Amino acid sequence: MITVRRFIRAAALCLALGAAAPLAHAQDATLPPSQDAAAMQQAMPAAAPVDPDYQLGSGDKVRVTVFGEPTLSGEFYVTGSGQVSLPLVGEVKAAGLSVRQFQETVEAALRNGYLKQPRVSAEVLNFRPFYILGEVSKPGTYPYTSGLTVQNAVATAGGYTYRADKNKVYIKRLGEEKETKMELTPSTQVAPGDTVRIGERFF
Repeated sequence: MITVRRFIRAAALCLALGAAAPLAHAQDATLPPSQDAAAMQQAMPAAAPVDPDYQLGSGDKVRVTVFGEPTLSGEFYVTGSGQVSLPLVGEVKAAGLSVRQFQETVEAALRNGYLKQPRVSAEVLNFRPFYILGEVSKPGTYPYTSGLTVQNAVATAGGYTYRADKNKVYIKRLGEEKETKMELTPSTQVAPGDTVRIGERFF
């Protein structure tokens, strides 16, 4: 009788251990690897899509990566004077340069007595804002997004007023002194830093 009881207890113990093993394995499978967690913590915001000919200007936010030199890397704004203030080298010209030209300028500055063979990557994180005035409900300054049209800009500013001329638009490009009158179509584009003015229609 004792032998039978011992056999039953042993069988029950084996069944319990067998049921617990898959559960423990399933729990382990749901745990993300430590390196994946670290990678998620180090994830950086995605760069904005940029035309190769796009020229940097005041208000743009750029990410500068100096490979192998994390203390020299970071995210920076182009100042009102058109410069970017970088660690070690100080002020570097950015306004009026393409992203590639700016990248080469930073590399040249680092070679000037700081690093022998610097490798630099530069990319735009956020574009400078645009301005919209005139016959819109909420004139003001708004963040620029890639592919922005005048109609998108008007919608962002709360739509047209009842006096708005919906056939024409006046756009002043950054760096230009005068605004240009244009036909307002669904494809009329707005560039970063533009000042958009919606005129008043004549009744």
